[in-house]
Amino acid sequence: MVKAIPDEYHTVTPYLIVEDAAGLMNFAEQVLGAQETVSMPGPDGKIGHAEMRIGDSVVMLADAGPDNPVGHSTLVLYVEDCDASYRKALAEGGSSEREPADQFYGDRSAGVNACGVTWWLHTHIEDVSPEEMQKRMAAMAGAQA
Repeated sequence: MVKAIPDEYHTVTPYLIVEDAAGLMNFAEQVLGAQETVSMPGPDGKIGHAEMRIGDSVVMLADAGPDNPVGHSTLVLYVEDCDASYRKALAEGGSSEREPADQFYGDRSAGVNACGVTWWLHTHIEDVSPEEMQKRMAAMAGAQA
């Protein structure tokens, strides 16, 4: 059975939007002993999503872009029920960044902004291999072109 919170993640995961994701991963590797676990460059070569493990934690990151400016604070929060958490966040005054939807990487996620911080609410619904993830990302990029 697929777990709502994958074994290798904690409940809260920082998500950094930076000018040079590849450079930051290299820096973290050299200085902090980080290990890159996921890197998904887009058609433009910019990192659309990456993950690195530092000690027992995962840090997610991506290159800045029009929808993700540098300095924008974002947290990924694994929850048991993405949809219920999204509805509760809106009821408590949060504003919707994105409605709940199944994602190519095996999570169902939604985005809510509260007090200038974007909270990405994730529930893991499917284990997806890195190869399948790349295929799905390429298909998604092709559909948007």
